[in-house]
Amino acid sequence: MDYFFTEQQQMIIDTAREITNEKIIPVRAELDEKNQFPREILQDIAKADLFSIFVPEEYGGFGGGCYEIVLALEELARGCVGVATSFAASALGIFPVLVAGTPEQKQKYMPDIASGARWAAFGLTEANAGSDASGIRTTAILDGDEWVLNGTKQWITNGGESQIYTIVALTDPAKGARGASIFIVEDGDPGFSYGKKEDKMGIRSSSTRELILKDCRIPQDRMVGKKGTGFITVMKTLDMSRPGIASLGIGLAQAALDEAVTYAKQRVQFGKPIISFQAVQHILADMAIQLEAGRALVYAAARHIDSNPKNMSKASSMCKVFATDMAMKVTTDAVQVLGGYGYMKEYPVEKMMRDAKILQIYEGTNQIQRNVIGQELNKEYS
Repeated sequence: MDYFFTEQQQMIIDTAREITNEKIIPVRAELDEKNQFPREILQDIAKADLFSIFVPEEYGGFGGGCYEIVLALEELARGCVGVATSFAASALGIFPVLVAGTPEQKQKYMPDIASGARWAAFGLTEANAGSDASGIRTTAILDGDEWVLNGTKQWITNGGESQIYTIVALTDPAKGARGASIFIVEDGDPGFSYGKKEDKMGIRSSSTRELILKDCRIPQDRMVGKKGTGFITVMKTLDMSRPGIASLGIGLAQAALDEAVTYAKQRVQFGKPIISFQAVQHILADMAIQLEAGRALVYAAARHIDSNPKNMSKASSMCKVFATDMAMKVTTDAVQVLGGYGYMKEYPVEKMMRDAKILQIYEGTNQIQRNVIGQELNKEYS
């Protein structure tokens, strides 16, 4: 379908597609097997100026919105969701500064993010705070002109690789979620270290690690936004970022469909290419229908978010749920079309199926997203 991209949007797509075809696809299997962070590819992405997409022009960025981000992520995910996740995580990590940071904070951090000189990561999840993000236990106490942070963050994408971290911590534990604030912690800050690197089922080229804050001292001016407004900023951040996760599902599903159709045209059984059999045609047709429906929803949600609506939660959650559930279904069907070959690491669809699963889990499980959608519907019909 023709989505009538502007010249600049088409340039973003073409640039991301070139990186995917030339830099990502040739090494994705090796990165997956070795659990290797794609540092050189991220540097190539930086040279191509893609890190600047979401950074305002006054800080050296392209000044694009959610729509431009999802277009780039879709193309990168077509190559490898692990690589695309590493790229996306830097945007997620700096979004709180974009949403609630001071002009001084933006001037300090945004130019480096735009150039790719430094990467960011988002520190919210803890052992007892996953879907229930209000269950965090990390604390921040003001001591003179410094904040002292204590706690451990778990399963942090780009952990140990990024240089800038936005950390959610309790400044007033008695108030629960209303007592949370956000802080900027930098690699090398005293008391800040990294735990083990996780050995994951999928997106193995992305780095997932613990962040350990033990009497970590940072300057007082590293608080993002006002004290106690952390969870408001977190919710706004995730509303902005979830279409990006949805677009990873779109790119992944497109790659799986490409592989399945190509294989079905080449694989001969009973004297005919298997694409000539109606059973296979129906599987492929359903894959294509679901993919295009997901793409249309993600693009529409991204454009909606760029219009700065009063409430973007429902649209953000809807596109995340639909596109990632679709990606899981389409990659599973791709394995089925390839049969025994699809189960072998020699073919990329088994990796695609492994990568798809996390999309239904991170940045808010799809069950939680359905809760959000249901709550929004309840408000609308009250």
